[in-house]
Amino acid sequence: MKRFLLSALALAMAVGCSAPTKAPPVVEKAAAVAVAESAIVKFHTIVDTAFVAKYAVLPKPQGVMIIDSRPAGRKFDPGHIPTAVNIPDSAFDKMVDKLPADKSTLLIYYCDGEKCALSHNSAYKAEKLGYTNVKVYSAGYPDWMAKGHMGAVSVAFIKKQIDEKAPMVLVDSRPKDRKYDKGHIPGAISIPDSAFDKMVDKLPADKSIPLYFYCEGMSCVLSSHSADKAVALGYKAVKVVPEGYPGWVAAYGAGPTVAAAPVAAPVAAPAASAPAVAPAATGFVAGKEPGSLQVSAFEKLLATAPDSMRLIDVRDPHEFAAGTFKGAINVPINTLEKRMDTLPADKPIVFFCGAGGRGGEGHDMAKLLRSELKTWFLNADIEFNKDGSVKIVEKK
Repeated sequence: MKRFLLSALALAMAVGCSAPTKAPPVVEKAAAVAVAESAIVKFHTIVDTAFVAKYAVLPKPQGVMIIDSRPAGRKFDPGHIPTAVNIPDSAFDKMVDKLPADKSTLLIYYCDGEKCALSHNSAYKAEKLGYTNVKVYSAGYPDWMAKGHMGAVSVAFIKKQIDEKAPMVLVDSRPKDRKYDKGHIPGAISIPDSAFDKMVDKLPADKSIPLYFYCEGMSCVLSSHSADKAVALGYKAVKVVPEGYPGWVAAYGAGPTVAAAPVAAPVAAPAASAPAVAPAATGFVAGKEPGSLQVSAFEKLLATAPDSMRLIDVRDPHEFAAGTFKGAINVPINTLEKRMDTLPADKPIVFFCGAGGRGGEGHDMAKLLRSELKTWFLNADIEFNKDGSVKIVEKK
């Protein structure tokens, strides 16, 4: 019996000595991944790409803020969801003033995919501050791009590309005479969205070269339209710059201008051919921009004599449906040339959009194709609110 116990003890000691003292490397790695994933405390309300896509459009919708919780320079600047603002989770407390005052605003947070905790962390912080409509797009920017949606870059990224002389083509989608010629981002070429099909030869033959489209900021859709057309043509690296030229001016100052071509002195017209509508007598007061109607004069006309003018909204149908001036008719700028003959001639026409570019283009087109019309445009940022109110800020 004693001999048996000694043998058993020896066998146990041998087995103990031969057993590994730690888990194999593969097991350790798997355990580490499991721990990392379990460290993400996921937010309770998750949304998908389709939900985000309803709000990641230009003009930027009211009542919603899409927030990129990733670092600015390495992540947000070179690629983000259009209309998103950058509030890195690491700087949340320092940048909390960027959040909307209205705590019922829809906040959609995202970061770098399912294994990224930044958006979840920020969402919980926002909820703790009292925001009541917070959601997380947990699949994040990688999923957004994988699903074929348009990506965006910041003006800081464009500045870096310019400084480093990186290969790219920067396209200004605004009207040339009224916008591009009066100031644009250095190095940009002018391809107005309304003339895209006629000027497509200005795009590079190499369809792998990065193309960046911009226009007049978050209220302007021209760059998005042109970017979509470039993608349809087969260009592989297309993004928009949602902040546009206003964002560039705010960050780096005004860009270069294009000298206007000399204009021949007009031949004096006979007195009998003077326009039937006298601006000073009817309350139509010219603004600073040629052809523009002073905003204060327009607001007075709208309040006291709305029937004295025809209002033509040259924005896209979905913009028009979201809000417009009472009595306005919708003639999208890309259809205006074909519908020019249908414009009424009985009263002055006021063209308008959301940022002044398309409205000015409508006025110019009318002067070229139907010079007998009396037309104006609003050179202003116009915001139609859900409660029916309108905010009009005249361009300086």
